[in-house]
Amino acid sequence: MKCDLLIKGGQVFDGSGAKPQDLDVAILDERIVAIGKDLEFLASRVIDAKGLVVCPGFIDIKTHSDFTLPINPKAESKVRQGVTTEIIGHCGFSVAPCLPDKVKLLADYLNPSAPWLPFKAMNFKAYLDTFPKTAVNAGMLVGHNTLRLMAMGMDQRAPTAKEMQHMQDMLTEGLEAGALGMSSGLFTSPGSYAQTDELKTLAHVLKDHQAAYFTHLRDESSGVLDALEEAIEIGRAARIHVQVVHFKCSGLDNWGKTTKALEMMDQARLEGIDIDCDAYPYTAGSNPLKNILPQWVQAGGVDAMLERLSSAKTRLSIEEDIEREGLNNWGRIQSWDAVRISITPHLPEHAGKTIAQLAKEQDKAPIDALCDFLILDKGATRVLITSIAESDIVTLIASQKVLVGSDGNCVADYGVVSQGMPHPRFYGTFPRVLGRYVHREKVTSLEHAIHKMTGATAKALGLKERGLLKVGFYADITLFEPEVFLDLSSYEDPHRYPQGNRTTVIVNGQLVVENAVHTGALPGHVLKRVTH
Repeated sequence: MKCDLLIKGGQVFDGSGAKPQDLDVAILDERIVAIGKDLEFLASRVIDAKGLVVCPGFIDIKTHSDFTLPINPKAESKVRQGVTTEIIGHCGFSVAPCLPDKVKLLADYLNPSAPWLPFKAMNFKAYLDTFPKTAVNAGMLVGHNTLRLMAMGMDQRAPTAKEMQHMQDMLTEGLEAGALGMSSGLFTSPGSYAQTDELKTLAHVLKDHQAAYFTHLRDESSGVLDALEEAIEIGRAARIHVQVVHFKCSGLDNWGKTTKALEMMDQARLEGIDIDCDAYPYTAGSNPLKNILPQWVQAGGVDAMLERLSSAKTRLSIEEDIEREGLNNWGRIQSWDAVRISITPHLPEHAGKTIAQLAKEQDKAPIDALCDFLILDKGATRVLITSIAESDIVTLIASQKVLVGSDGNCVADYGVVSQGMPHPRFYGTFPRVLGRYVHREKVTSLEHAIHKMTGATAKALGLKERGLLKVGFYADITLFEPEVFLDLSSYEDPHRYPQGNRTTVIVNGQLVVENAVHTGALPGHVLKRVTH
């Protein structure tokens, strides 16, 4: 028998959570055609996998690579981690649908996340049909914030019946084009202006199309348990899959609530509600700087916000709100040293500095340094916020029911996507789980960690013929040395690929990374929702 690739002698983890076996894997065209001991194939290429883990390619269930894949199709920072699939369009942010008269509005809105990305008018079908060839597979979500922007701009109110129908129609078009579901970002405007009933109405559209709901909770700090209950209620009302993305209990006052939140999700499952969550293995998160300000400051869009920030009275009110309630969606932090500038298109020389450092350098109060910086950077600044307990990270990784998602873009150590000081999760999420929390700290087993990144993720997403090493499935496969596969990216030096010079990654049967070197291949598929 003939095959294109024959992987010999590896320790095979099939992605189901089962113990590994020493097996060979044969690949023909895009699929796995045989798995077994001492396979006899006439292979075009044989890969010696002795000493390597052979497992399904990692599925990054929570990313924003829709902002970078079009200009970084090689997806270096992800595929070198072993990622073969990215799910994009999260937190209510998607680059489609985009109406002809709303292109600038959407571009301005997404500027802190995608300052380099050109925007154009298109429906969701056009978006999927024209998505460029990439090294990884990509599954897309329709963003609720984007739907709201298209239907009613940044208005802080409930939609009219006509506007609600417009959002339903745009969501229907996206789902019929192949979107995997809808994402929401209820932590920031305009998604934060939506009441639960609005989301339930859209959730019934998802139900009609057997699609899923992915939510950045309305509050990840002091109101995190109430926000989780809202997500559960939406799942209960529409009977759809709910994915709580990048789950965290943020802010000093909320550390330790993770255990209660996991119990709430377990109880919901007992009631028949299909709910999952994912998390990243870091104590810092990332967001546009403007989003940590009270929501009333952000109302009306970027221009209105920047005008407000020039007012001394407004700054005093912001300072009082933060003193009383903590940062919007992030809670109380230890000090302004916990907020670090990550990406700043207009003031790149300040990337890596904290708000406390800026204030000291400029001899200003921290709130003045923050507001002045946002104005000069035209609202486009991204920051890292250290606000999560390490003990909560360990709890999430130890749970077999919590999936792994980076919440990061695919970037690279060259070109436009190398600018600034991005979160190290962009480069290190998956090897950090495997190297630090599995190999070194023994928080969970290797088979369970791989399951959380592959088979369990594919099941949550409803992906067909992916996520497992199984005959007939697509050949998305990652090979790595378990003792040396470690994250090297740090907050101070983020643009570093993982350690491990034998790392090899196969996407749809093609070698994309061979012995830690990118081959330049772009075999990824756009993964469209399939119902049976």
